[in-house]
Amino acid sequence: MSQLKKAFVKFEQVDKSYDGKKLIVKGLNLDIAEGEFLTLLGPSGSGKTTTLMMLAGFETPTNGEIYLNGKPISSIPPYKRGIGMVFQNYALFPHLTVFENLAFPLKVRNLSKQLISERVNQTLAMVSLDGFGSRMPSQLSGGQQQRVAVARALVFDPKLVLMDEPLGALDKNLRESMQYELKSIHEKLGVTIVYVTHDQGEALTMSDRIAVFNDGNIQQLSSPNHLYESPVNSFVARFIGENNTFKGVVKAINGNLATVKTDAGPIIKANAILAGSVGDQTTVSLRPERVFINPDVTIENQFKCAVKQIIYHGDHIRVRVSILGSDNFILKVPNSNNQLNLTVGDKVKLGWSFMDCRALD
Repeated sequence: MSQLKKAFVKFEQVDKSYDGKKLIVKGLNLDIAEGEFLTLLGPSGSGKTTTLMMLAGFETPTNGEIYLNGKPISSIPPYKRGIGMVFQNYALFPHLTVFENLAFPLKVRNLSKQLISERVNQTLAMVSLDGFGSRMPSQLSGGQQQRVAVARALVFDPKLVLMDEPLGALDKNLRESMQYELKSIHEKLGVTIVYVTHDQGEALTMSDRIAVFNDGNIQQLSSPNHLYESPVNSFVARFIGENNTFKGVVKAINGNLATVKTDAGPIIKANAILAGSVGDQTTVSLRPERVFINPDVTIENQFKCAVKQIIYHGDHIRVRVSILGSDNFILKVPNSNNQLNLTVGDKVKLGWSFMDCRALD
């Protein structure tokens, strides 16, 4: 989203500890706009799921407060928050039909039979399950069950829907298809979605913004493209996408240009994001797709290498080389009719712009 609107969901200095000693979530401040698709992304134990569970009402903050539409909700039970929820295991009632599963949250809200029928049928059509109302969950595929779970979370027209690893149990092709379906539903309805995943590709595909969690803190909160192109520290750079890294010492800083002497000896010119001061240790991070074979003479960083491995990946070709003391440097070359004229053992020159490699912490 180009500009964050007034916060619809707000975490204000929220801590969470299960044992009174270790904080799983630490001093969390987070604003989520109405209509936003925000993904909480991070490794296991980073605090992302605990954050979602506190928003849902299944966990209570140890300190701080959570606000929904300007009102504190930490003391409000889950069933009174009016929030839709989708789980990885679907959590459908196995003894109820698809129609009855969707009708359940409407019945507890005392809607009329006619309105329930209209809402259920409209929502089933939205997730491409027209005519499935009489089936039992056990008669559905995994993808169909997940559609039912999504439909049940949306059928009572909530302003906020929480999704906890909802596509984790699906196979790769179905998972990717469901990502686009969820994104389309979000765009159509404008509902606020908070989504938890450890899958970076899923987060990049679906989100307006992504909050990258680690050790109970948000490391970076950005749009997908900014997160990928401009990671603010080495954890985010490693966690989002693939990176080549070199350790070194800062020898000079001139504006946004850092001169780094690598541990292997050669000098690298890098973007001085978190380079620190002259004499400090730093890690230089470089995306594999930003590396050129036989680069133009104007490119700042140019080094000879030896080709160690060539792997065909369909839309691109991965080349592993030995360079600057590393035997595991990767470059990705777009597959243009398989015209990569390299073989294992070749000696070639590689190059990359200083703006594409970032001196981080």
